[in-house]
Amino acid sequence: MKYINITVEREDRLYQVTINRPDVMNALNPATHAEMAHAFDVFEEDDELWVAIVTGAGDAAFCAGGDISAMVDAETGDDYLVPPSGYGGLTSRFSCIKPIIAAVNGLALGGGFEIALSSDIIIAADTAQFGLPEPKIGAAAVASGMHRLVREIGLKPAMGILLTADFIDADKAYSLGLVNEVVPAADVISTARAYAKRILKCSPLSIRATKQCALEGLRYPNVEQAMQAQEDNQFPALERMMKSADISEGLNAFMEKRKPKWQGR
Repeated sequence: MKYINITVEREDRLYQVTINRPDVMNALNPATHAEMAHAFDVFEEDDELWVAIVTGAGDAAFCAGGDISAMVDAETGDDYLVPPSGYGGLTSRFSCIKPIIAAVNGLALGGGFEIALSSDIIIAADTAQFGLPEPKIGAAAVASGMHRLVREIGLKPAMGILLTADFIDADKAYSLGLVNEVVPAADVISTARAYAKRILKCSPLSIRATKQCALEGLRYPNVEQAMQAQEDNQFPALERMMKSADISEGLNAFMEKRKPKWQGR
């Protein structure tokens, strides 16, 4: 697919997707959704890619959500097409066990906030703002925001954001546990890349097993049942890690006092 609304960069094992519509605050029209879905399909399926960063072009916005003008121009709701993998190809992408970092460089509103919530790590510029303003235009945060937010920060703090449709700044988001780090706007990409490099020092199979166990383990009501599911081999990525050449490589490298050479197999 030829990308018009996004840019994609590959640097060894690192993959960066940038929403490139700064003139409309990186808002998502159907074409942008389709391009992002394709880009993250490539990331998920390519064994040579281990970590992804998603960000927005310019200084003003990470992503201001759905492109309202595109929605208004659509004759029906069905004409504003969103791929099965969700807003930005991420909000319904529950199959991806590779880590994704959101570098939030400005406004993250509506679907943009939901894309960030769908990532595993969020680095926020000190100028960033987050919000789900959909109720102010008669809509709701249907691209997973209503469900993710209550799970991530608890019911009462989440309802305060959801029911008022107010924005919160980066420091408030950090205090609520929504973001991992707040940095000067000029440092948001370099900080996200520093996180990625630290992840890339680890075994990719270990990272994928960890993500799968951590997220899918939340389906179980308590730790005991999650551990039982683990014992019952309900997490395929963990089973693959345990049978991999990389686990032997890691142990041997430790004993030989050298850096491991991960193969992802």
